[in-house]
Amino acid sequence: MDKVCPAPRPFSSVVGSVLFLTLLFFLGFIGRFMFSPLMPTILKDVPMTPQQVGSVFFLGTIGVLVGSLAAGFVAARIAHRGTLLVSSFGLAAVLGLAYFAGSAWGLRAIMLLLGFFAGLCQPSVTATVTAMVDRRDWGKALSVEQAAPPLSLVAGPLLAVGLLGWFSWRVSLVWVGVLVALVGGTFLVLRGLADFPGERPRTELLAPMVRGRSFWLLILLFALGMGAQVGVYSMLPLYLTHEKGVALSTANTLLGLANVLSLAAVFGAGWISDHLGERATILGALVLTGTMTILVGALEGAGMWAAIFLLPAFAVCLFPPAFSALSRIVQPLQRGLAAALIPPLAFILGGGLLPIWLGYMGQRYTFSLGFVLTGITVIIGSVAAVFIKLLTPEEMEEGC
Repeated sequence: MDKVCPAPRPFSSVVGSVLFLTLLFFLGFIGRFMFSPLMPTILKDVPMTPQQVGSVFFLGTIGVLVGSLAAGFVAARIAHRGTLLVSSFGLAAVLGLAYFAGSAWGLRAIMLLLGFFAGLCQPSVTATVTAMVDRRDWGKALSVEQAAPPLSLVAGPLLAVGLLGWFSWRVSLVWVGVLVALVGGTFLVLRGLADFPGERPRTELLAPMVRGRSFWLLILLFALGMGAQVGVYSMLPLYLTHEKGVALSTANTLLGLANVLSLAAVFGAGWISDHLGERATILGALVLTGTMTILVGALEGAGMWAAIFLLPAFAVCLFPPAFSALSRIVQPLQRGLAAALIPPLAFILGGGLLPIWLGYMGQRYTFSLGFVLTGITVIIGSVAAVFIKLLTPEEMEEGC
């Protein structure tokens, strides 16, 4: 398939397309993030220890990595458009199959498959947005794209509260699958968007990328941000219900509302990144995120809830500058490959291994101690942002 790149245009002229891509990106998150607020209810049907719950989320991160690695081959064959369609309808089908999950291994299999189809989506969305938007507007465009994760963190708990009022957790997941299928059907009708092929992963593209320190530093930085945002979020319902005695419906409602502020913060992060630069914005976002994570574990009552509300707002500020930096540490031909490797590898650490470790801490010691140690790690690791090397416009080659 010949590669015809879309002409980069000002953000204002393609905002509708960016919003629809963000919706597809959002659906890849909501299918998995619904499991966290549903988990206390799921445990009534499928008994598991906190550590086993962490392993369910870990399998999801493995699926994301496998899907992201496969995304380059799929997009090279059927274009980014075809890849996004496979992702959408695959997610819908797996959410339907979740109705039949009756064991810990069944839930692990569902989460693995959800991660795989979500992993197909991420590289194609990022490659399409950065290809069709002018470089000067990347901060704005990527801020819109990166509104998907915090929006799913808002919608997940609130959807869980609403659906559980009428349906079982199994039927609730089926209804989410129906929503995903409807959006996928809408994308099927649309023409032109993301209709250009991706770059198949090749050794000559991979080797120079993994030899650079910025590749590994960004994996670390993404892992720290995803750990504070997704890893901590995954275990907060159990922390609040088991350790703090908060009612499940109250915990899910407040956790959903806690992420509303992050929807505004993500756009502010894009503006700040365009003005202060990616490195400074990443550093500041992680220091504030680590501080809030410590306070979630160290405080009680109103102080704890204030930290819970501020944590996602600061955590989400990492991602617009981090994805912009990801697109500037490599040449355009390597961009899809970088997006297929860096976030999923980081997600295994922050969104997969961290919940297992927090589950162990909650089972052996306390969740509170786990959150404090996580926050300290995030603050120390934020220094890595200073050492990222970014390509200047003069050093960037042509292509998408």
